[in-house]
Amino acid sequence: MKTLKIVIMREPGNEDLPLPAYQTSGASGMDLIAAVDAPLTIHPGSIAQVSTGIRVSIPEGYEGQVRPRSGLALRHGIGILNSPGTIDSDYRGVVSIVLYNIGKVPFVVERGARIAQLVFCKVERAVLTLSVALDGTERQSGGFGSTG
Repeated sequence: MKTLKIVIMREPGNEDLPLPAYQTSGASGMDLIAAVDAPLTIHPGSIAQVSTGIRVSIPEGYEGQVRPRSGLALRHGIGILNSPGTIDSDYRGVVSIVLYNIGKVPFVVERGARIAQLVFCKVERAVLTLSVALDGTERQSGGFGSTG
């Protein structure tokens, strides 16, 4: 398996936090950590932007996908609003996660909590060609639920 090399930088004041890491040898995503200065409460029905305290340099031809953690979703109703979120290869800002609470009780994000996963994926650029018709398929324009 080819290893993708990603350059990462900590924001000042976050030297105490672990860098993103795979938790098992078969994990697809690295856990992202909350870099909050104080506990942050996300009330039911609310949204919060949570910093991870890191910046990344992703090579051209790849993207970072920010995905929810299944345990937070199941146990607390915490998800990522724009899931999966995309970190483009030319973005150099701080990686932040847009968490939302669809649970029934407030959820407290503590400093150092694992709040999301980061998966790196290869991407292809497309060239669009305008046409007045598309090639036919068995499905055609059948959408939502049309295949059973």
